[in-house]
Amino acid sequence: MLGQDHLTTAIAALKAAHGAINSEISAYPTPISGCDAQFNHLLDQRHRITAALATLDQPVFIPTPRTPAQGAGVESR
Repeated sequence: MLGQDHLTTAIAALKAAHGAINSEISAYPTPISGCDAQFNHLLDQRHRITAALATLDQPVFIPTPRTPAQGAGVESR
């Protein structure tokens, strides 16, 4: 499936980016002040990547005429 291949590629790229950012955070010189913009940017990027991975892992509800709302069940006709 072509779409699945793209999704797998995107997930692999996000996981690689997550690992790279974790390495940068681990190697960051200490002490770190609360106002260190570069470190805070790394934390922001790591959070965004984690959120993107979590979003890609969740099923998406697509409304249809037979199931107009999530949890509504399937309407029989």
